[in-house]
Amino acid sequence: MNTSDSGYAIFRAVFAPARMREIRDALKSVDLHRTKAGMRHVLRVRAVQALATEPDLLSLAVQFLNDRPIPFRATLFDKSATSNWLVAWHQDTTLPLSGRVADPAWGPWTVKGGVLHANAPADTLEKIVALRVHLEDSAESNGPLRVLPGTHAAGVLSHDAIQRAAASVRPVDCVASAGGVVAMRPLVVHASSKSTDDRARRVLHIEYAVSVHIAPGVELAVG
Repeated sequence: MNTSDSGYAIFRAVFAPARMREIRDALKSVDLHRTKAGMRHVLRVRAVQALATEPDLLSLAVQFLNDRPIPFRATLFDKSATSNWLVAWHQDTTLPLSGRVADPAWGPWTVKGGVLHANAPADTLEKIVALRVHLEDSAESNGPLRVLPGTHAAGVLSHDAIQRAAASVRPVDCVASAGGVVAMRPLVVHASSKSTDDRARRVLHIEYAVSVHIAPGVELAVG
């Protein structure tokens, strides 16, 4: 698959299902705040840190970043029959930062989970890739990630431009079995439907950059 053109890629059977069970078990007893959608800051969990830096994942991130990747943020998305939601078409434009900068290209500024965040410019977001490690099977019926291929190439889009893309670009459901990985660039327009069955769909969304110094005077908050 041409990752530079599509903005996403699906990698099958990167990890054994048994390894995914180990990660699920490790996350059960984690003392982190849970929301309806899952948990933030799971890169602080030792088992997730170990997974995020394994050669099998780093080699996938290199295909997008062309340099040695560093994981800086991980989020658990936990969708099930009892915790079900949909996400409208959007781009991921917000990054966690260690401090404010005066550059008007950054912002607006918010605080999420005690960490400072800001919307980033397109040239910075192009330096990031997310690897979504499937802890359980993902299918069309349990609310998988959906992407609009190639839309990352247009930069940061307005709400109206995103709606036009959703009406004109054929979406792709990114399904994978437990142990599979979906890679995506932050600016590829994506969404997620509600699950229509009772199978859980837990995914680790791990984000990588080649340096925490992501732009002049701008440093990513890691964790």
